[in-house]
Amino acid sequence: MAKRKSGRDVHGIVLLDKRLGVSSNKALQEVRRLLNANKAGHTGSLDPLATGLLPLCFGEATKVSGLMLDDDKRYQVTLRLGQMTDTGDSEGTIVEEMPIPAFTETELLSSLQRFTGSIEQVPPMYSALKHQGKKLYELAREGKTVERQPRRITIYALHLLDFDSETITLDVECSKGTYIRSLAEDLGHAMGSCATVTALRRTAAGMFRLENAHTLEQLEAMSDAERMQCLIAVDAPLRQLPAVNLSTEQATCINHGRQIPIDGHAPGAVRMYSEQTFLGLGEILLNDKLAPKKLFNLNRQVA
Repeated sequence: MAKRKSGRDVHGIVLLDKRLGVSSNKALQEVRRLLNANKAGHTGSLDPLATGLLPLCFGEATKVSGLMLDDDKRYQVTLRLGQMTDTGDSEGTIVEEMPIPAFTETELLSSLQRFTGSIEQVPPMYSALKHQGKKLYELAREGKTVERQPRRITIYALHLLDFDSETITLDVECSKGTYIRSLAEDLGHAMGSCATVTALRRTAAGMFRLENAHTLEQLEAMSDAERMQCLIAVDAPLRQLPAVNLSTEQATCINHGRQIPIDGHAPGAVRMYSEQTFLGLGEILLNDKLAPKKLFNLNRQVA
């Protein structure tokens, strides 16, 4: 999350269609400057090679960005068989080349089936995971390789979109923590060769869809008022949680960090509102009390 001293209070989420060749942080800063926002963050980065959906959080919405990291994702990926690079994508240096055995569509679909469901995946060296306090991609750039433990992920669906003797294009629905570059490499090995990603586009993240996103050029062409209308409400990613409506007196207690008695609600996390204003996240305890967990300050509006 990034914060600067100047700017205005802008609260909400902008769905950006990130262009090719820029980092997620650069894309964030470009949109933040357009909005003149004083606080911003993104919800999990996309590599410069990747394009597509990048939810950007501004103001109080940065408090939900961490929760959005757990969202399921969807990608369209094209991979090239017969080559493997050190980064797992076409921006890297080729480290291995292998013949590509002839295969039929039936054989390809059978290979895809092996990677559907709950599987274990070894994260790539070119990733932001840390080893002894240092990011793996920093070690990789130093020419170092460390052992990575497999992690359990879920591939909900692998849809075959197109293929020829050298390339395969897939639609991938997956859980958090899935590395598409590792999936491509593993699929290449399963087919008796190797593979690397040549194109990657994120089409969905949680409740958000690419068709509702805006490119930087589209945002630049808008008036300030039109850009403000692109902001999605701070509480939108939390709509799966039950809502609790509080009186003014109850809201005052919650805003001061105090628990309040409450009846008729099952234990668990809830969204809290007062007079249609989103107050934040709370938890219904087993003793029928509501405890504040994460409070939001949405009283100050865009100036």
